[in-house]
Amino acid sequence: MSHLQIFPTRSASPANSGSPTAASLASSDPALIGEALAARGIGFERWPARVELPEHAEPAEILAAYAQEIARVQASGTYPTVDAIRLTPGHPDRDALRQKFLAEHIHSEDEVRFFVEGCGLFCLHIGEEVLQVRCEAGDFLRVPAGTKHWFDMGSAPQFTAIRFFDNPEGWVAQFTGDGIAACFPLLD
Repeated sequence: MSHLQIFPTRSASPANSGSPTAASLASSDPALIGEALAARGIGFERWPARVELPEHAEPAEILAAYAQEIARVQASGTYPTVDAIRLTPGHPDRDALRQKFLAEHIHSEDEVRFFVEGCGLFCLHIGEEVLQVRCEAGDFLRVPAGTKHWFDMGSAPQFTAIRFFDNPEGWVAQFTGDGIAACFPLLD
């Protein structure tokens, strides 16, 4: 189930790593999640994850299965490049990828994801808040360019997401060097 928690950044310190003070908001209500994120400039929608993918589906197969949703997003002309990422507990690079995504970073373009299987935790550092959005199958999330964030896929990742880009190079991050991510809970 999708879930949002909002924490004040002042609760973040290396001394309380992984245990910030109580969340100012915690909800699994999709409407409330959408409203809270929209108030901070983040797009969130629930779409049907209508296709059960084969266990070893390749990216081309995933993209073909969700061609309607991809066409809907690309109709605006904003995100001409699309790919699919699927990570499983047996992925040989899961630990290295997890560490890379856990470092706070920004992008010069929007980060847009449609989760079609599994889950992942997007953590958004906006002003004096950290918003943790547990995205599940059916969640469409649009994080505007320049938003500080990190992503946790857990130690045994199990998710498939369709990623939309306006940059043909795909995922390009600029790391902030801030250690704030270590001060908040992980997906596990």
